[in-house]
Amino acid sequence: MSSKIVVQKYGGTSVGDTTKIQNVAKRIKRYHDEGQKVAVVVSAMGHTTDELVDLADQISKNPPKREMDMLLSTGEQVSIALLAIALNELGVPAQSFTGSQLKILTDGNFSNGKIEMIDRSRIDEAFNKGKVVIVAGFQGIDKDENIVTLGRGGSDTSAVALAAALGADECEIYTDVDGVYTADPRKIPTAKMHKQITYEEMLELASLGAGVLHSRSVELGMNYNVVIHVRSSFHDKPGTLVMSEDKIMEKMKVSGVTAKGDQARVTIADVKDKPGIAAELFTQLSDKDVIVDVIVQSSPRDGINTISFTIAKKDISAAKPIIDAYAKDHGNGKAEIDENISIVSAVGVGMKSHVGVAAKMFQSLAEKNINIEMISTSEIKISCVIKQNQSEDAVKALHTTFIG
Repeated sequence: MSSKIVVQKYGGTSVGDTTKIQNVAKRIKRYHDEGQKVAVVVSAMGHTTDELVDLADQISKNPPKREMDMLLSTGEQVSIALLAIALNELGVPAQSFTGSQLKILTDGNFSNGKIEMIDRSRIDEAFNKGKVVIVAGFQGIDKDENIVTLGRGGSDTSAVALAAALGADECEIYTDVDGVYTADPRKIPTAKMHKQITYEEMLELASLGAGVLHSRSVELGMNYNVVIHVRSSFHDKPGTLVMSEDKIMEKMKVSGVTAKGDQARVTIADVKDKPGIAAELFTQLSDKDVIVDVIVQSSPRDGINTISFTIAKKDISAAKPIIDAYAKDHGNGKAEIDENISIVSAVGVGMKSHVGVAAKMFQSLAEKNINIEMISTSEIKISCVIKQNQSEDAVKALHTTFIG
């Protein structure tokens, strides 16, 4: 009988109602019956988190982050208890734990915490009694035992961190899709599912809006060499393995095409061309936890230049006072914020060894009369800022060009 540790994660759609929870319990029972030690991370049911956010919004437009974390963490407590009940009903001993009960220690950054340590003692104690362990995803505690959530999609991070802490070779992420595709299959019918994809590619795709995995979970998998298996909770077919590049034999030139429409472009003109001027702006944005994506600075002319960059639309309210003050002190007095943009990207480790990818990408967009407003590149990614209403056409064109 195998006694390897299996870590699984089930998202909100997989545990959306009691029937689905019972089906998940039956799947887990098969692993337990084979003699494996099973730890399961569960998200809140369906749209529970959104409903809790809406409740708070009815009372306050700016609730304290600590109290929001107290509120949002309750969603997972419901689903872990129901899953434990369903397993016990099937004759499988199971015990549920919140993040605080397992002492999942975070850095204390409310609503966006990072896991620093997991105490596995209570998990091992439950394993030794033959129990399945059910863990609330998306949450932990800080050094003062305040509940801290990990940001939207944080249950993926909980699962991979748990797999790393328990020494599991693989973390199974069950979701409502079959695996990782070359594009969103709902929009691109010709999209192909990957059998394998590298951590680096998945990290880029996750950060660029591919909603299959939380980007921090991919970082953890890469750092601790945990293979992440993205698969469907509705059947038993294998999905996509996210793993290190050296384990993948065939590397595609372009493995995925994405469009990210939740961004805005900020442009500040007539900025003095002096050392430290740009650093001042981006340091202040960083201090407010505003993530900057694409950055372009024009070549200086007559001692001035223009700085353009993209941020998430949700960060505009936090960033605007900084941007306006900066434009007044160092620019022409007025910053332009354009919310009608999309960032379309092509990603692939094969770019390292293939030439002409950028040329093909730009030509493909030009043939569709799509103007490129900004460009950003890395070793395995090319991103272009375009008008938002052209993003779907851009993704279709690039997918046809690179993947077929």
